[in-house]
Amino acid sequence: MDEKKTIFSGIQPSGELTLGSYLGAIKNWVELADTYNTYYCIVDMHAITVRQDPAQLRRRAVSQIAQYIACGLDPKDNVIFIQSHVPEHAQLAWVLDCYTMFGELSRMTQFKDKSAKNADNINAGLFTYPALMAADILLYQADLVPVGEDQKQHVELTRDIAHRFNTIYGDVFTMPEPFIPKTGARIMSLTTPENKMSKSDKDPGGCIYLLEKPEDILRSFKRAVTDSDTVVRFDPENKKGVSNLMTIYSAATGKTMEEIENEFVGKGYGDFKLAVGEAVVEQLRPIREKTEDLLKNKDYLVSVYRDGAERASHAAYKTLRKVYKKIGFPEK
Repeated sequence: MDEKKTIFSGIQPSGELTLGSYLGAIKNWVELADTYNTYYCIVDMHAITVRQDPAQLRRRAVSQIAQYIACGLDPKDNVIFIQSHVPEHAQLAWVLDCYTMFGELSRMTQFKDKSAKNADNINAGLFTYPALMAADILLYQADLVPVGEDQKQHVELTRDIAHRFNTIYGDVFTMPEPFIPKTGARIMSLTTPENKMSKSDKDPGGCIYLLEKPEDILRSFKRAVTDSDTVVRFDPENKKGVSNLMTIYSAATGKTMEEIENEFVGKGYGDFKLAVGEAVVEQLRPIREKTEDLLKNKDYLVSVYRDGAERASHAAYKTLRKVYKKIGFPEK
């Protein structure tokens, strides 16, 4: 009997992976495979709630798999797959749509945010995608879902849907819990440090991308927003920009905030920003180089995501079959 708990997480291929994605999520996933059954999904079905360039979407999905592996996720120890390759996601999503209340969906903050940003394309998928997200999680009977604070609302809705379904039909779904790793750094934008670093940020200067060239990374850090003070001190309330840079430097070097403050006593922000940039360049260099090598071997990447989809489908089908039986669909 497999007593390991199951973890599910996914990132959209709607933009290039950022330093925030790596330090806040992927870096922490690497350690989890020893302790958990892990499913990591490229959620390309979620990405199309906003219009995508088809060639770019395909390229990013495959590139994201290469980057996952370059970051240390071994495909033998982790199930790495593309969402659209496992049809059970869409099949369960429709069932869960019928057990998700209109009022619940209308309260989702991400729907409000995305509607404001895409006023000319407020489509039904944008409204109902939390049901697809619930399907992603519940298909694998996930115990834990690694999420940032901003995504906890989705896990709470997933729990509400699972509870509603279980109340009617018995013990069908595992109740998932949000899993916020203690070491997961919340990385903010370099230009607007009150906002999270996001691949959909309209200001490219606010983001550092995993595959970015070293000179571009250094340029972005030199332009990073600080304040009129000159002291490197961790104070997230009053010194958002400096505190964000300290968080990044700490994650890249392992130094504590106190050690960082001591290191830059009597030095200006110029020296500090350069040191942060150089630390990030060195941390990302092996990831960029390994990704570039992997992208030259398309056959290997195809074999990884096909194998991942097969393993994911095996688990997903068991759940879907149980759901179909419970709600009264005849067996085929």
